[in-house]
Amino acid sequence: MGLFNKLFSSSSDSKETKTLPWIPLTKMEQLQEIETKSNTKTQVIFKHSTRCGISRMVLKQFEADFYLTENHLDIYFLDLLNYREISNEIANKFQVMHESPQLLVVKNGETVAYESHGGINSLDLSNYI
Repeated sequence: MGLFNKLFSSSSDSKETKTLPWIPLTKMEQLQEIETKSNTKTQVIFKHSTRCGISRMVLKQFEADFYLTENHLDIYFLDLLNYREISNEIANKFQVMHESPQLLVVKNGETVAYESHGGINSLDLSNYI
């Protein structure tokens, strides 16, 4: 019976779902908060396109590999389709060209690292704590 259950049970039954300490990025004013807070704690912004399969795949891998806590950094989630004006302002404020998906690491008011697409999961965030 054990083999039968392993073969026909869904893989999600055996995997524990990990919840990240996402902070929804939904207001332009939050960008100033991110800049200010980055003076004492690393701030991370994940820009995600809800219509893009690559973005969804990168997000799932990022969530699966994430091992830090809110004690280490604050991690913001931007749905860039619903908040495109915020995404545009991120590009201006933090001096990065818009890409999707994209991850920015902000310290002391400046972008110290950023990646897009597959490079996101290669970025070791512990180097920026």
